[in-house]
Amino acid sequence: MYVRTVTSKGIRYAQLAHNVRDPKTGQPRAQVLYHFGRVDQLDLDMLRRLVRSIARFLPPEEQVELQKQLGMAWPFQYLGSLKLGGTWLLDGLWKRMGIAETLQRLLAQRHYQTPVERHLFAMVANRALAPSSKLAIETWVGQQVYVDGLSQVDVHQLVRAMDFLLEAADAIQREVYWRIANLFNLDVDVIFLDTTTAHFEIEEEDEDGLRRWGKSADDHSGHAQVRMGFAVTRDGIPVRCWVWPGNTADRSVVQEVKRDLNGWKLNRVLLVLDAGFNSAETRRILQGAGDHYIIGEKLRVGAQGVPAEALRRGGKYRKLPDGLEIKEVIVGGDSAARRRFVVVRNPEQAERDRQTRESILAELRRRLEELPQLEGDAHTKAVCALRSHEVFGRYLRQTRGGRLVIDQAKVRQEAHLDGKFLISSSDDFLPAEDLVAGYKQLWQVERVHRDLKHVVDVRPMYHRLEDRIRAHVLLCWLALLLIRVAENETGKTWRQMKELLGPIDVGCHATAHGEVWQVCPLTEDQKALFRTLQVPLPPHYLKIQVARRKDA
Repeated sequence: MYVRTVTSKGIRYAQLAHNVRDPKTGQPRAQVLYHFGRVDQLDLDMLRRLVRSIARFLPPEEQVELQKQLGMAWPFQYLGSLKLGGTWLLDGLWKRMGIAETLQRLLAQRHYQTPVERHLFAMVANRALAPSSKLAIETWVGQQVYVDGLSQVDVHQLVRAMDFLLEAADAIQREVYWRIANLFNLDVDVIFLDTTTAHFEIEEEDEDGLRRWGKSADDHSGHAQVRMGFAVTRDGIPVRCWVWPGNTADRSVVQEVKRDLNGWKLNRVLLVLDAGFNSAETRRILQGAGDHYIIGEKLRVGAQGVPAEALRRGGKYRKLPDGLEIKEVIVGGDSAARRRFVVVRNPEQAERDRQTRESILAELRRRLEELPQLEGDAHTKAVCALRSHEVFGRYLRQTRGGRLVIDQAKVRQEAHLDGKFLISSSDDFLPAEDLVAGYKQLWQVERVHRDLKHVVDVRPMYHRLEDRIRAHVLLCWLALLLIRVAENETGKTWRQMKELLGPIDVGCHATAHGEVWQVCPLTEDQKALFRTLQVPLPPHYLKIQVARRKDA
């Protein structure tokens, strides 16, 4: 097959022909397949399309060579790809939960020239997918992921968006709370509260700011830090967050939490807290406005570690379906000091505690046998070290002669506490088993703190100013909110979901008519994840940008 030219009446014509053998004469002759017309009037664009169409069947290297020889541009050019799966899923949840709508309504009262809602979403998605500094988000958005409605971002725009987030924090948290409470039918009567800390690597605390010395939850008491608190529902969804200076007292924490939650005009609040918050003043604050509490109690009280009074009271345990044994104890009778306690015993934990103690005592006996002890007041360093030992010292007593022996009374006292924990409540009508179930769910808050530090990476904080720190924690809260909702509805961990979404890319191709953004095919598991979370599937062609004509 070939293109030939023929002349007729002085005019040249182009034809597509191929040779066939004449059946009568056996001689080859040309058979015309297509007439292109006059050579001086050829449709060159049509010929180029024909060449490209034929070249599709050539090896790639020959296509490139042909392109060089003819100086022709091919129909498209691959420009690169961006990660899409994680941002698309989070954006769908962001909109489904009404966060985007809430922000846009609040933003309507202002006159920003930049897409603040998109900037906030980008920072929240970054915390959930690849936590980094605000400066690094410039590269993350511009070169690594696809964020709908945001092709690039400047760090100064992100900072201004954080300022808005902090200004509108109370309204945002209140509206988001009620939206998700109605959307997911959350139990809003029971709220779990706990706090944790985040430290800063600086030499001194701020004089008037958030970063202050205080008791650290991570053994960093020698560093300036902030204290963060989260209110969490029974389902483990964080519905509000707070930030305080690192040296804020528990009383102040509880007062602010109560004031803010009461401002939401809930019907009734039952706050669940661990033993770290327990004090007479805290309990009084928790009972304000007709609300109640469930709070953990210390098993040992006083300098000598005597078992709490509720543990010394008699009574018969009753067994719950989950294997726990409980008994209710009232201390104080009908006096103003009356308090309601529930003693809980876990038989499996009791056996583990017994075995641990027996192992400790066996090692302690061995050390006592090898220890050179002196009668009287003089002691060797080894004796003093054993007596003050954090683990072994609690089971030792000193005889009148100065010798160290195992304190059998202490052993019996500790055995009495095996597998037990103690809670109290100001609610006299809630069944004891419900009190226990509520307190057991406090682990949901502890999980939020774990994810805060190891999933959304609240630390390190690349901020010094108080407002920036508060806004940063709000971004982490929003990221945790999206993550926990996704986990609750799918039954999968966020890590599993990220692995499933990771391969979803969108590729960009430049064509003569503009850019085409095409999403890779989705697997059935990926489609199922989007459907479970009621997030629309990304379209096969995500975006088509038609190029402007130069003569337009």
